[in-house]
Amino acid sequence: MTIKEKQQELIDDFAFLDDWEQKYEYIIDLGKELKGLPEDQKKDENLIKGCQSKVWIDAEYKDGKLFFEADSDGILPKGIVSLLMRVYSGHSTQEILDSDFDFISEIGLQEFLSPSRANGLMAMTKQIKFYAVAFQLKS
Repeated sequence: MTIKEKQQELIDDFAFLDDWEQKYEYIIDLGKELKGLPEDQKKDENLIKGCQSKVWIDAEYKDGKLFFEADSDGILPKGIVSLLMRVYSGHSTQEILDSDFDFISEIGLQEFLSPSRANGLMAMTKQIKFYAVAFQLKS
């Protein structure tokens, strides 16, 4: 499944939810499904700067694709980072670099978040692109 298809799948999922309380619960449920990171990977170099809660994202480059792992100490940020992992993990660096984050506004997530959480979300998206650039340069 392409990144665009995964984004559309999330847009469709959110369209079925009537209000933000249901969307909020859905995001939290996604976070509960996130495997998380082992404690030894919760280090400063994986910590996302600019998040209200602690959020860690790590990446591994394998067979021409980037695989992300993430975790957070907050339930909502864990759900948000889970959305991003669901969309971007398992794709090539070029696919990630060519993609956009428009689906975030299409599901209305930025409107729902406080300014500090929205800043954290933007920091997460920047980190995903940073990993794609870094691993593309290495390959």
